[in-house]
Amino acid sequence: MAKQLFLVSSPFTEPGKPLNGKNKFVERLLKCEHKSALMVTSAPEDIGFTEGFSNAVKYTMELSGITFGEYKILDSRNKAHAKELVCASDFVILGGGHVPTQNAFFAEIGLKGLMKDFDGTVLGISAGSMNAANIVYAQPEEQGEASDPKFRRFLDGLGLTDVMLLPHYQDTKDNVLDGKKLFEEVTYPDSYGRKFVAICDGSYLYSDGMSERICGEAYLIQDGNIRKICGEGEEWRWHEAGLEGPAAGGLR
Repeated sequence: MAKQLFLVSSPFTEPGKPLNGKNKFVERLLKCEHKSALMVTSAPEDIGFTEGFSNAVKYTMELSGITFGEYKILDSRNKAHAKELVCASDFVILGGGHVPTQNAFFAEIGLKGLMKDFDGTVLGISAGSMNAANIVYAQPEEQGEASDPKFRRFLDGLGLTDVMLLPHYQDTKDNVLDGKKLFEEVTYPDSYGRKFVAICDGSYLYSDGMSERICGEAYLIQDGNIRKICGEGEEWRWHEAGLEGPAAGGLR
């Protein structure tokens, strides 16, 4: 299992600018080993998107002082070598994009099994952060998904965390999809008997292998209700049994 786990909404600020350093994100990343990186795409057949996204991440990390001796991409071109690529890396990046498409690719290459023995750092971005969960809540995002009764909203993920994250909350909270309010009419009803954590850009889940923390602005969605659990500059310790409370020695 990963020594360090970072599941972010978005690590970016503006094009050509360093990573978003809020909530100790960059400070913690810089302390991790980062010799050989592997970017696992969300769009294995879309080489243009994959390479563009991958290069943007690499460039932005370099601006923040995080460089790699090797930086490789895992997509449809080399998926037969997934095991060797993961084993040769100490830093795995789970790219952003369409959650179900990425989830299917992860399943195809058996990434969940490969990650069980991985002891480096994992950085999830948006969809990658969502697919890192044991059970993934694939919140509808494309036209037709909210109204399609066959669209699967709950998928098997990588099992790196039990927390079901919803990224980009500041941008999606008022979205309407297929004539439905995305949160009030889709996600809130789906939350009965479950817990979702909606995080804003600049916020993330962090694990050092011993405990998990929600860092930055975040909201708990549970049983049809929502409440703020964390703000900028704050941390909230997440326990397997549920929410535990503000992190001792956190950012307060």
